[in-house]
Amino acid sequence: MAPIVHPCARQVPFPHGVTSLLRARLGGATLGLPAQAVREIVRAVAITPLPGAPAIIEGVIDLRGVLVPIVDARARLELTARTLDPSEFMVVLEAGERLVAVRVDEVEELLEISPDAVHPPAELSPTLRHLAGLVAGPEGIVMICDVAAFVSQAEGDALDAALASHA
Repeated sequence: MAPIVHPCARQVPFPHGVTSLLRARLGGATLGLPAQAVREIVRAVAITPLPGAPAIIEGVIDLRGVLVPIVDARARLELTARTLDPSEFMVVLEAGERLVAVRVDEVEELLEISPDAVHPPAELSPTLRHLAGLVAGPEGIVMICDVAAFVSQAEGDALDAALASHA
């Protein structure tokens, strides 16, 4: 299947004004991925282990000659682990200078939100530090992912070393 390039990937970034989120399902959770960070959505493919990578990295995929690390969003959000299923999707995200991908069960729709509707995650729990916020919608709570915070500086350094030794 050809990659789906997200048509709204360059809209106004969160949290300035109304912004767009790609809503995706991950287990029983609903994620909101900032649309400006979404590079593309691809069907799940086999993940190659990456020796030396931090535990939060499931491995890498080869995306047209570029090695893209797969961040274990389930582990990061303390959700139940699940083996890779061909019906899943991988959302490729720009996290600063790095491309990363997260596995999701379904990609649902593009949501427009106002920053006024976003609740800081620290109000609920410090374990939600990898989130940019929470927003209540008609279908439940959407956890807005902070793409840059999904991989810490130390994890990023370990990932860079693992990728360099793999090259």
